Amino acid sequence: MIQQMENSIKFGRTLIETELELGLLNWLVKPIVKAFYDYWSQNDARKGTLRQIKITLDAGMNLVKNGTSDEFFNEIVEENFPKFQKVDQTYNQTKHHHKNYGKLEQAAKETFINYLTEVTKLLAVKEDVEDYGELCRVAFKSKEQAEQNLRNQLNITEKSIKIVEDDISILKIGLGRKIIVRALRKGFENTKKEFIEGLNETYDQY
Repeated sequence: MIQQMENSIKFGRTLIETELELGLLNWLVKPIVKAFYDYWSQNDARKGTLRQIKITLDAGMNLVKNGTSDEFFNEIVEENFPKFQKVDQTYNQTKHHHKNYGKLEQAAKETFINYLTEVTKLLAVKEDVEDYGELCRVAFKSKEQAEQNLRNQLNITEKSIKIVEDDISILKIGLGRKIIVRALRKGFENTKKEFIEGLNETYDQY
């Protein structure tokens, strides 16, 4: 998860650079957008994502140790989602009074639930495994099951990006919002392709 975060941050910087080279007047906002992205990626995004990973893993371990009934799962979600949301970039980079913020907040909660569901299955594996691929194959017995979990998260992320694309005034940042949103879309499409390819490699050769 940490490696995926680092890769996404680096790729995001490349996409921002590419988008800034396309517009005739982008040289005016280029220093501002780059400075914003560099500060955000090195501080808010990295620290927030690391915190989210820890919150999700701790909550998952609690479920593995104490039971995964629907009632207890819901209790864990309600207890931990506020902490997860507080360091979420959707929460920190959008206007909470915006008319569409409630939809983004709901998507963030669905993301946490999906992450927690997957992590709990991975943490429950008792067999000795050599790598992440084998861990996934043990936790998710079939490619179809793993693919459904992946599709669930991709659909949630797609929905979140579409909300922002439909009305970019929801973003706190003033200058360069269109550039950032275009880079966000391209980054998501690239990541989706990589995840699907990784899923195929994990299951198709076995």
